[in-house]
Amino acid sequence: MTAVLEFGGEYLVVTTDMLHQKTDFPDTMTPWQIGWMAAAVNFSDIAAMGGQPLGLLAAVGYPQNMSLEDAGEIARGMRDCAEFCGTSVIGGDVDSHEELTVTGTAMGRVSKEELLTRKGAKPGDLLCVTATLGGAGAALEAYLKNMNVDDDFMKPLLEPVPRIAEGRKLAKSGAVTSAMDTSDGLALSLYDLASVNKVGFVLKEESLPIDKRVFEIATSKKEALEMALYSGGDFELLVTVSKDKFKALQAESYLTVVGEVVDIDGAISLIGKDGANFAIDRKGYLHMGTSDQI
Repeated sequence: MTAVLEFGGEYLVVTTDMLHQKTDFPDTMTPWQIGWMAAAVNFSDIAAMGGQPLGLLAAVGYPQNMSLEDAGEIARGMRDCAEFCGTSVIGGDVDSHEELTVTGTAMGRVSKEELLTRKGAKPGDLLCVTATLGGAGAALEAYLKNMNVDDDFMKPLLEPVPRIAEGRKLAKSGAVTSAMDTSDGLALSLYDLASVNKVGFVLKEESLPIDKRVFEIATSKKEALEMALYSGGDFELLVTVSKDKFKALQAESYLTVVGEVVDIDGAISLIGKDGANFAIDRKGYLHMGTSDQI
């Protein structure tokens, strides 16, 4: 949940997110990673609005059997993520709870001219994404199948990186017409943007920047593509960009063009490497190992 409030001559952007042990934290996750994740999911929303973080509030419900050392590591993880994003943990609350529950509230500021929102995409705009797709999904698959992979393989899932710097560059460019993060998966994010803007999207398979981890774990090309489209947790920025402003923007912020906005309300499709065109389903991952299809 996000809010945009008048803040002098700027906007104050505020977002909050709640995470639970059973649905959001794999049992291989360290307490530090839990803290990092709890902060990162909130700062990712600030990044998607082009905001500069101002601080993080955190309310944590600790189970009675948790050690003080582990509780301290959770706090350290939140602090480290906040510092990575150029801010700090400025307050919060603690209490006992049946299962570990962490609620974060992040705040940021952005000028009225630079605010990024989900509304504004128009036919002809380019559809772009930061970094790669499917890395967190591949890590989740490895976890669910108890596969032997190294710590680096699991990082996209356990230590997501909020794209604060990228969000600021995109906001300053004046080229972005709409934006959101891909935490629920590329497909669901596309449907969200399509619904708000009454447009559609056509993507090209050959243009998708699929994470190398996906190819290491997928058993077929079809599975690799589905992981890139439907797995969540990547926390990349998905943006639409005015075509005539893209070249200047690309020089400042690395983006991959994956498709284009089209004037067909709600139609989202992908052109395969063989030239065939097929619809992208409205589904994605909302929680650990839980697929949501609407």
